Amino acid sequence: MGFDNKDKRFESVYSQKVKAGKRRTYFFDVRQTKGNDYYITMTESTRRFEDDGYSRHKIFLYKEDFNRFLASLTDVIDHIKTELMPDYDYEEYSRRYDKDSDEYIDYNKNNDSTTVEKNDTDDDDNDDEVSEW
Repeated sequence: MGFDNKDKRFESVYSQKVKAGKRRTYFFDVRQTKGNDYYITMTESTRRFEDDGYSRHKIFLYKEDFNRFLASLTDVIDHIKTELMPDYDYEEYSRRYDKDSDEYIDYNKNNDSTTVEKNDTDDDDNDDEVSEW
C-alpha cells in the first residue's frame, strides 16, 4: 500500500485559520477517517525567528468529546471574563488588520467579519505560513 496523491487521510475537508499576532496562528481542520467519520485537529503554529521555521502543537478532538470539550472551554473562558478579569476590554483584540484587503476587520459578531476602516500604511506581518501541513 503506497502513499499516492499525498495520502488522502491528511487532507482537510474544512478549515479555519485564526491569526493571533505576528508569531502565532491557529488552524482548525476537519479531517475524515477511512471509515467516513470526522474529527478535528487544532494546531498552534508559532514562528521561530532563530531559524525562520515553525513550531507546531496539535490537539486531536474526536466527535465523542465535542460537547464536553466545548462546554469546558466555554466555562473556563467565561470564568476568566467574569470572575478573574471582568474589567478587561476583550473587544480590543477583535479588530485585526487584513493585509490582503488593506483594511481592519471586526470579528465580533457570530464569526462574521465586518470591515471597520481602511488603512493606507504597509504592514510588516509576513504571512509565509501554509494552511495545510
